[in-house]
Amino acid sequence: MGSHQSARAETTTWLTPHFVHEALGDFDLDPCAAPNWPTAGRHIILPEDGFAAEWSGRVWLNPPYGKEVWPWLGKLAAHGKGTALIFARTETAGFVEQVWKKATAVKFLWGRLHFHYPDGTRAPANCGAPSVLVAYGAIDAELLARSELAGTYLLIREDLS
Repeated sequence: MGSHQSARAETTTWLTPHFVHEALGDFDLDPCAAPNWPTAGRHIILPEDGFAAEWSGRVWLNPPYGKEVWPWLGKLAAHGKGTALIFARTETAGFVEQVWKKATAVKFLWGRLHFHYPDGTRAPANCGAPSVLVAYGAIDAELLARSELAGTYLLIREDLS
């Protein structure tokens, strides 16, 4: 295990590199936002509970990782309009249930992302795992397909929403 994959990370807040969400157009809501890190028109920042909040519009979601990710993806799937960034753990039960069975499309990013620390500085090492963007709804699937992000796009199901 490389140093960038340490289970003893000093933070659990990892900010998405701006180029990722910017390549996908404007988002209306980020329920897992961080202060001073613009990702959407409306930010829900702790201590406000983004999971319990009512979601509206197009959602950008970089959820808490680990087992907590799956309920967040379930809520995004039920909402039906947005894109999430998660690790590409394609064989896990959560991925099967929330992505393979519910998502409209995915884009497996080439290379490994360098997330940012809560103060905005770029982490020196990559995240240690492959990442995937998961689109729910036809609009997000189309924007994902048209994005210039380096990766492999896969339409999972036609979605007429």
